[in-house]
Amino acid sequence: MIEDRYVELFEVVKAYPNPFGEAIKVVDGFNLMVKQGELVSVIGHSGCGKSTVLNMVAGLIPITSGGVIVAGREVTGPGPDRAVVFQAPCLLPWLSCFGNVMLGVKQVFPDASKAERQQMVEYSLCAVGLKDSMHKYPKEMSGGMQQRVGIARAIALRPKMLLLDEPFGRLDSLTRMELQEVILNILNFEKITTMMITHDPDEAVYMSDRICMMTNGPGAKVGEVMEIDFERPRDREEIMETADFYEYRRRLLQFLDDCEKEKIARKKAKVG
Repeated sequence: MIEDRYVELFEVVKAYPNPFGEAIKVVDGFNLMVKQGELVSVIGHSGCGKSTVLNMVAGLIPITSGGVIVAGREVTGPGPDRAVVFQAPCLLPWLSCFGNVMLGVKQVFPDASKAERQQMVEYSLCAVGLKDSMHKYPKEMSGGMQQRVGIARAIALRPKMLLLDEPFGRLDSLTRMELQEVILNILNFEKITTMMITHDPDEAVYMSDRICMMTNGPGAKVGEVMEIDFERPRDREEIMETADFYEYRRRLLQFLDDCEKEKIARKKAKVG
């Protein structure tokens, strides 16, 4: 069923030439399937290739070999069916929140009426809690509010897939938790298939349906995929009081620790 294989990464490889012209595989044989409406987090040590995987799904960088399929179509480049939220929203400073979101809506829905486009923009800004701030400019907003605009800009395109590249990485812990709830509330309602890159184990466990743990690079691939069996919608306090939360967290940290030990052992073997 396409619902169970809504997004498929098959033997995906990304290689870059080194100074000697040799192809170094940053990602090597990455395999993952994502169900329709599912949120899958990808986690691993810095430099393992997490963002490289997301950028290949987004079509922002070419795949060396293998393939990525989203909703039955092979990814050959960027497209509005895959909306990306980066760590920095990169808003145009001369446009208001409304104007920044409208820019993408006009490009993706050129045949929609002015009223329809306005409704799309207003709906997405209200969904991220900016109903009373949609006519403010970036310089008038905090980093958290700017990131809300980035999220609104993405969901306004009505994408088949949402790609989150450490979207809360620059934010303080309180704002981070607030935006986690914003994302989860949107996904609970819209059921958008989502891939999220994160380095935060607690965030991964709380937000995800499954967590894809990547091995260290070069030659990184899927090391383990862990199912997170919490019902939606989720209550943070309830979940963090369960033994399951801490067991998931322990397994995740153990995997990362094992990867680090393996990396150190490889270095020692080379020196020896």
